[in-house]
Amino acid sequence: MHSHVDGTIDYLLPYILSAARIVAILLLAWIGSIIAHKAVRTLRTHTLRKLQTGGAGELETQKRIQTMTVVIGRALGTIIWAVALVMALHELRFNVEPLIAGAGIVGVAIGFGAQSLIKDVLNGMFLLIENQLRINDVAVINGTGGLVEEINLRTTVLRSENGAVHVFPNGSIQQLSNLTRDFSYAVFNVTVDYGQDLDKVMKVVSELGAELRAEDPWSQTILDPLEMLGVDSLAESGAVIKFRFRTAPMKQWSIAREMNLRLKRRFEETGIELAFPSQTLYLAPETPSALREELRKVVREVLAEKVPRA
Repeated sequence: MHSHVDGTIDYLLPYILSAARIVAILLLAWIGSIIAHKAVRTLRTHTLRKLQTGGAGELETQKRIQTMTVVIGRALGTIIWAVALVMALHELRFNVEPLIAGAGIVGVAIGFGAQSLIKDVLNGMFLLIENQLRINDVAVINGTGGLVEEINLRTTVLRSENGAVHVFPNGSIQQLSNLTRDFSYAVFNVTVDYGQDLDKVMKVVSELGAELRAEDPWSQTILDPLEMLGVDSLAESGAVIKFRFRTAPMKQWSIAREMNLRLKRRFEETGIELAFPSQTLYLAPETPSALREELRKVVREVLAEKVPRA
């Protein structure tokens, strides 16, 4: 009886030890991935402290370091679990040497049929190396705009203003516009009526821009004084005046909203009229007098409604 039990134990012992080693390998891989994640996070924090510059430069540094550490962390996690998988297969008595040797041949075979995948990865590497795009940038990719939520070696993920998530293979990115790299511009096009004094309008706008830049919190995000570009075009309804602020990244939209609100109020105070669509009506000489008189009556009624009563 004892010899039978001993024989069973001797038979099961290698499997028990193998299972224990597999559990230990997976446990160590899990612990290693946690340590790698914390190490990358600590490295990011330490690097940010060392490279702290303040202002917009610090924000740019944070974006780049965050993007690089996310990619590095994912790569380390993939390597750790890949090694753990190979070791676990070895414990299960799989002959991993042919598997590793064959991986190169399979990789070549896959490469011929997965050229787009290789293109995606290469483009993703250049995106990171050349610092073209970072996490938390606002960008327009192939005509679609949004906030950059993820940058992977194969794909880039944008979330648009309405919450939609757009996933772009890096190899398919043909047009890329980064709206928040280093600094941004808040650009304004104000159309005023042709009857207005344009010099007066530009003076009012310049004074308002100086006031806005002198106030908190706008003084922290407006980097330069308002740049008056002048009369940009003569549109059908009025003259278009263009001006702009150079701002900290991602601050151009809030500054533009505040400036537009103040422009509307200041124009009302100073009597400056914004342009609106209008049409001129010409009557042919052969127009009947009755129709002419009817039109004059309508015009007089309209003008009477616009004139304030005493």
